[in-house]
Amino acid sequence: MKMPTLKGVATEAKLLLIGIPVLLWTLVPVYHMFLFSISPKESAFAGKLWPDHPTLHNFEVVFGQKHYYLSHFWLQLWNSLLIAVTVGALTLFVATCAAFAISRLKVRGGRTIMNLALFTYFIPAAFLAVPMYKTMGNYGLLNNQWALILAMVTIAAPYSIWVLKQASDKLPYELDEAARMDGATPLQLFRLVYVPLMMPSLVAIGTYALLLAWNEYLYAFLLLSNDRQITLSVALGNFLAADDSPWELLMTVGLIYALPPAAIYYAFKRYMVGGLTAGAVKS
Repeated sequence: MKMPTLKGVATEAKLLLIGIPVLLWTLVPVYHMFLFSISPKESAFAGKLWPDHPTLHNFEVVFGQKHYYLSHFWLQLWNSLLIAVTVGALTLFVATCAAFAISRLKVRGGRTIMNLALFTYFIPAAFLAVPMYKTMGNYGLLNNQWALILAMVTIAAPYSIWVLKQASDKLPYELDEAARMDGATPLQLFRLVYVPLMMPSLVAIGTYALLLAWNEYLYAFLLLSNDRQITLSVALGNFLAADDSPWELLMTVGLIYALPPAAIYYAFKRYMVGGLTAGAVKS
């Protein structure tokens, strides 16, 4: 058994000295959110590390939609889920087909188009919100969930195509040649060879696009206005419009809203790390 060296121990100690404060700094807001969610309204701002009378009443109010701002809670949660899953699926479809065409079929001009799409990231997404609002208005899509879906796919697709293209470049071309010699068409090559080998990167990109849409606020706020159409992230912002905002309910909804993406991330964490960095460093 190899004994740890003094240098190795010192390095680990330094990492712990940095990592522990960062971990605590990250967890403190989450803990306070949980603290608000189990605190009665009158003691929510008591400043204690644990409430004197913890309660699940806030969750009962939220799940039962027993507050004005929560009258469409379940519908808005469903809207968030539906939009996020649709964005993930569409982004995955567009990016997978584009990366396959550019990397494996060598479509003329494909790399140029990909680079031009990536160039759009030089402009912050917030700056494109008003032009996107105008565009969706011209096509009559305002206050339609497809407006938000198309906007998010537009934002997520360039990076997704680049990641999948880099991962696809690592696949040996001998597989394509062998499949063609066996009489495989491009569609069969895509379905039987490309997709199975790219599965880790595909899962990573689908998860990335889904989480991007789930957490989006600005575009959802601009493009959707009907209470029955908006996502839960926009509904959370409505809590701040009241003079006496129910902070305990706001934090309860926020905690509930944060659980699905956290579960998705940790379920596919190994794919996220491996898939999103595929091709980042060439051997």
